[in-house]
Amino acid sequence: MATGNNRVVAIIQARMGSSRLPGKVLKDLAGETMLARVISRLRATNLINEVLVATTNLPVDNAIVAESGRCGVRVARGDQDDVLDRYFQAAHLAEADVVVRITSDCPLIDPEVTDKTILAFLEDKPDYASNTIVRTYPRGLDTEVISLKALTRAWEEARKPHEREHVTPYLLEHPSEFVLLSVTGDVDYSGFRWTVDTPEDLEFVQAVYFRLGGRTEFSWRDVLDLLNRAPELLELNRSVTQKPIH
Repeated sequence: MATGNNRVVAIIQARMGSSRLPGKVLKDLAGETMLARVISRLRATNLINEVLVATTNLPVDNAIVAESGRCGVRVARGDQDDVLDRYFQAAHLAEADVVVRITSDCPLIDPEVTDKTILAFLEDKPDYASNTIVRTYPRGLDTEVISLKALTRAWEEARKPHEREHVTPYLLEHPSEFVLLSVTGDVDYSGFRWTVDTPEDLEFVQAVYFRLGGRTEFSWRDVLDLLNRAPELLELNRSVTQKPIH
């Protein structure tokens, strides 16, 4: 599918540090690391021209660089706390016109859902499009799409720590300054938690990959079907609460 003259680059933020599950990005999911699974699933999209990893300058994240290299993707490195700057530098490294923000703790990220969000952005031409403004998809299919112009303005103007650490709050907290587009599904599945932030979350996605034969090529609907057949899997991380960004 054509993206016009827009070079669409998915930038995966990844680091070894994690308050609730250190090293989670390189944890094993049926024979591949979580990072490798995210990269593979993004490569299955139709609208992304390049997948790139943004990590920190810390020595501990040399492991992220090594795994990214094994997976054949380029890496941008920067300040551990200023993720917005990492995205800005990575976008320029990749000569991106459109940046797709993905986090490395979403190993069930879905090519179809991500493409849907990108396509909405390309068609409507907002500053920012996301399926997280109004959540209807499971947490863990989060896709944010940002124009280089809007990312640059956020990079220049954002000052608060949470605006730098989480990349997009500056846009979301200034809705009169940016055109924001919400992308939603037909059914509300927002109650499902498919992201990895705790050992319980990891146990859940490991079980999903195991039950689906250790392959990467499955859709989010396949996961829904699995959970209908094996609802006990939902108990694995039911008690986990989402960590606030502030």
